[in-house]
Amino acid sequence: MADKIQSAYKSSKNIYDDVLTQGNLFSRLYIRFFWSGTDDNEIARRILQYIPDNFSGTLLDVPVGTAVFTESKWAALKGAYITCLDYSDDMLSRAKARLGQYGHIGFVQGDVGNLPMQDETYDTVLSMNGFHAFPDKPKAFSETYRVLKQGGEFIACFYIKGKSRITDWLVSSILSKKGWFTPPFQTEDELRSMLGRYYAETEIHTDGSIVYFRCKK
Repeated sequence: MADKIQSAYKSSKNIYDDVLTQGNLFSRLYIRFFWSGTDDNEIARRILQYIPDNFSGTLLDVPVGTAVFTESKWAALKGAYITCLDYSDDMLSRAKARLGQYGHIGFVQGDVGNLPMQDETYDTVLSMNGFHAFPDKPKAFSETYRVLKQGGEFIACFYIKGKSRITDWLVSSILSKKGWFTPPFQTEDELRSMLGRYYAETEIHTDGSIVYFRCKK
């Protein structure tokens, strides 16, 4: 499974940014038809608004992907220390190309299911478009919780099933078989129940088949 995920993201590295940001006509049609027009640019804007512009703590970005949405925000957070982690070497190399010149940003190739960090290391853990790809989701939720400080925030967005038949078909019939997504997937109710067991406070929103939220430990 790990090799399949690596291969999938390696093969998609040249189109990854365009698809997420709807940078061409094909990606805009793909998002409109298969994802009910959900705008990843807008989801990213909402997610990143949860992090103050004067944030000066420690932050884990997992998976960082290519940093296509986070580049400007992370570069501006000079008083913070940000760790960018990704399982894919190809994604991580693209993130480094964007952010490698900044001394307050570090890069780690690693597995979210076995994070190489001590307990309660981070004030904020951010996960954009990652959990639908992680092969061991319970372990990923457990590990992101473990490295988060008491009182810290877990902020994330990803695909959930049960909102759109055509999106669910795309995910199960194509994206999962290619290795970009990895079942099983949660419904909104299942996610709410699970987050409630971990976190003291939760704020959850949905936009089409994408859920975005922040939780306080």
